Amino acid sequence: MFPTFYKQWRHVFKLDPDREIHDEALEKVCLSGTDAILVGGSSGITFDNTVDLLSRIRRYELPCALELSDPSCGVPGFDGYFIPMVLNSKKQEWLIGHHVEAIRDFGRLIPWDSVIGEAYLVLNPDSTVARLTEADTDLSEGDSLAYAQLADRLWNVPVLYVEYSGTFGDMRLVRRIREGLQQAHLFYGGGIDGPGKAREAAEAAQTVVVGNLVYDDLDAALATVHAVKN
Repeated sequence: MFPTFYKQWRHVFKLDPDREIHDEALEKVCLSGTDAILVGGSSGITFDNTVDLLSRIRRYELPCALELSDPSCGVPGFDGYFIPMVLNSKKQEWLIGHHVEAIRDFGRLIPWDSVIGEAYLVLNPDSTVARLTEADTDLSEGDSLAYAQLADRLWNVPVLYVEYSGTFGDMRLVRRIREGLQQAHLFYGGGIDGPGKAREAAEAAQTVVVGNLVYDDLDAALATVHAVKN
C-alpha cells in the first residue's frame, strides 16, 4: 500500500529553499488555510537551505512534504517525500538513472513508508525544469494522454504532476488527463496568478500547487486558497 497523506490536499503552496521568504510572509502562507507546504525547486537546492526552511515551517501545524530530486538534500523530518521522474525527458537519468543511483547509495536510509513516486509531465518548453531535463514538450493531446495513462495504468505511479511552470496551461487537456486516470492523483502547477486561474485549475485537477506567486504577489497567492477550497 502506498502512503496516502496527500489524498485530501486540494491546495498546496510550494516553497523553494533557494528563494528568500521573510518570516512575516511565511507566517501568512502557513496560516492561510492551505492543506500543505511542498518544499522543492529546480536549482540551487542544498541540504542546508532545505533544513533551514523546514525548521521555519515546523513552527506551524500543517503537513510539510519534500520533493526530493537530489539525494544529497534528503533532509529527515518531513511528513512525506515525493520522488519525481520526468516522463517526457529525453535524458534517461531523469526517468530512472538518478533514482537507481540514489537507492544504491542511500537505500538503507530511505523511509519507504513515507515515499511517493511522482510522475511529471512537463509541458512548458521555457521552464527551468524543461531545460534542465531536456523534456520533449512538443506533444500532441494524444501524446500527453498516453504519457498520463502509461504512468497511471502501466506503472501505477501514485501521483501525476502536470507541470506548466511559468505559464498557465490548457485546462481542457488537464481535465481530459484527469478523466482518463484510474488510480493516480493529479497535481497541477504553473501560471496561477490569482484566484481566477486557481479556481479554473481546481476544476480540472485534484490538487492545485501555487509556487511562484508566493514570491511575486503574496496577497494574490493567499487569495488562491479560498478560490480552490471553496
